[in-house]
Amino acid sequence: MPSPARSRLRLPRGHAADAALASGLFLVVGLGTLRSLIGAREEPWAVTAANWVLIAVACGALYFSSRRPVAAASVAALATAVYYVTSAYDGPLLLVVVVALFLVAAAGRLHAAVVIAALCLIGTALGTVRGNGDVNQVALFMLTGWFVAMITLGGLRHSHLARARETGERAATQERLRIARELHDVVGHHLSLINVQSTAALRRLTKDPAAGADQAAEALGAVKDASREALRELRATLGVLREAGEAAPTAPAPGLDRIGELTDAAGAAGLAVTVHRTGRTGPLPVEADLAAYRIVQESLTNVARHARATRTDIHLDGEDGRLTVTVTDDGRGPAVDPARTGPPGSGITGMRERARALGGDLTAGPAPGGGFTVRATLPLARTTVTEEPRR
Repeated sequence: MPSPARSRLRLPRGHAADAALASGLFLVVGLGTLRSLIGAREEPWAVTAANWVLIAVACGALYFSSRRPVAAASVAALATAVYYVTSAYDGPLLLVVVVALFLVAAAGRLHAAVVIAALCLIGTALGTVRGNGDVNQVALFMLTGWFVAMITLGGLRHSHLARARETGERAATQERLRIARELHDVVGHHLSLINVQSTAALRRLTKDPAAGADQAAEALGAVKDASREALRELRATLGVLREAGEAAPTAPAPGLDRIGELTDAAGAAGLAVTVHRTGRTGPLPVEADLAAYRIVQESLTNVARHARATRTDIHLDGEDGRLTVTVTDDGRGPAVDPARTGPPGSGITGMRERARALGGDLTAGPAPGGGFTVRATLPLARTTVTEEPRR
């Protein structure tokens, strides 16, 4: 949702706003023209019908300013020039050109605004050279100042809106990446366990239906538990996404206090997991706790899917204001599964983005004695770093 500050800076858009602008300018210019006639002690019809038509054309051109800003400003400037050449009386019609130049610059057409302003100033300067009593050097200087000010303000507004759009697009991209990571971690882990257990059950039933029935039933029970947990976490995640408003409550995020659920599920899949804790490993800031949990979850998922490992060690070391999470297995490393969907390495990339979003880092690679190691360092301070979208 747009912030209140941004909403206040946004001008009304659409045909109704254009019509209101054109009508308002016509009213102001018309009253100003009548006032100049009264000051000169002339009747209102001293300004000919043609002059009133020119005033209407100049003001009416701004009705198209949001769709065709350059064309609208050009028509307004031309009608204004013809008016001042043919009319014997002044009026504030030049205000229309000033507003039109602002709108052209605000639309990002700075060069066009400068060209239109330059042509208007050249015409005014020619009037000064020819000795027109209504045009002098002071008026030319003031007109130049108004044109420069309006073009500058319009350009600044265009830059501000462009930065606001870029900020909004960047925030939306970061939010999509965050949601993608959450769904990947929530669904991917449990689906990997389901795949491993269902494959094991099918193999046992195919190889020896009688002897493998009990083991297959145990594996299918693990499939049931994993699918139920996947649905629970997926519903919780989608429930948070459906909540509107910045002050909407959020569901409790998983943390390292639930690491036992991960190790139990991995154990049911035939992977021996040992957790080693040193230093401060709880309670942790919510952001660091969730990131550590997801990193362990994704690491175990990768081990189950790709490493063909039998043992995994998880080390949680909290000291010097940071938490170091190390997951090491004795498998063959992260070989790419042909049945895997999505770009290779997206899981490791997602883990690294999680760590860097908190100001930490993550490395992953072969272990010196064989197997594969994932090591993440997470600051325990409640500070976050704006992440750059993947390219």
